[in-house]
Amino acid sequence: MPTLYVRVRPTGSKQFIQIVRIDGRRYERGLGGCQFTELDEARGIAFDNYRRVRHGENPFVGAAGRKAATPTFEDAMEAVIAIQSENWRGAKTEAQWRSSLREYAAAIMPQAVDAVRTPDVLAILEPIWNAKRNTARSVKQRVRAVFQWAIAKGHRQDNPVDAVDAVLPRNGRGVKPHEALPWAEVPAVLRKVDESDAHLAVKLAFQFLVLTAARSGEVCKATWDEVDDGLWNVPKEHMKAGKPHVVPLSKAALRVLDEAHDEYGGEGLVFPSKRGGMLYDAAITRDLLRKQLGIEATAHGFRSSFRDWAAEHGWERDVAEAALAHSVGSATELAYKRTDFLDKRRKMMKAWARFCTGDEER
Repeated sequence: MPTLYVRVRPTGSKQFIQIVRIDGRRYERGLGGCQFTELDEARGIAFDNYRRVRHGENPFVGAAGRKAATPTFEDAMEAVIAIQSENWRGAKTEAQWRSSLREYAAAIMPQAVDAVRTPDVLAILEPIWNAKRNTARSVKQRVRAVFQWAIAKGHRQDNPVDAVDAVLPRNGRGVKPHEALPWAEVPAVLRKVDESDAHLAVKLAFQFLVLTAARSGEVCKATWDEVDDGLWNVPKEHMKAGKPHVVPLSKAALRVLDEAHDEYGGEGLVFPSKRGGMLYDAAITRDLLRKQLGIEATAHGFRSSFRDWAAEHGWERDVAEAALAHSVGSATELAYKRTDFLDKRRKMMKAWARFCTGDEER
């Protein structure tokens, strides 16, 4: 049987609408304003349309080729994913888009993109804004992108996400930055880790992570074919920004690699788990630092410790940011910036290793 809806506009006007799917495509038809159209009349029109669809007709697209109904939010989401997926790194991002929106934006999935209003978006974000801030940020960005597509396609004139920024708080209660220790405490942590009875690969991965100021994902995925002539060539597939990154290795970092080579050989993963697979951040942050050693810091937080050390010891901002694989400057500046400061970074990482271990050669 046909389903009839009433759409209420922000002005307060009400309109009967009918929504159907024909051959998998969503169509929508206005059946008249509620002020001028009786309910029985709207039901009669809807039933007639339904009967024609059952007989193979499509009353929602006339002989003149009237525009098909506005797509649903879900249809628009799929269109955005189809456009963007070629630029994403692997299928993980695509899966995250679908899963996050289907879980948290389920209420607006069946709605036409021109029917969703700011209160609908706010109802999605408010319950998770403080409790799951990172997730909420991602959901908001993805919902915004879907409506930007709808605007570009002429399906609506505004983006209902824009107004929620003025309502939602900037700082959520449940959000914590990556916990970082003061840079002066890093050498003591390295000694504590070295003296622990943790799994050797986890200890070595942590030491290498600190000495290179790298992300845990890059270290855990590191393979021996990435190491060559005192350099660690991290492929773009392992980098957050999707660009390859070259890390100059201090003698302390090379000693960590020598110990890993002696223990695990020189093929495959540099720091394999006990079962031979890949380590994960949880093995370093949760199991090693927090559970075993009682250190309230994250693996990622040691990048902040390094950055603070570099700033307080007079290293150039661009050099320190390059060591962290951060892009500094406007798009125009970056287009003309051809250096990666490798020589300066080599000296800086040597000084950082000397500070961390106390025995790096000059």
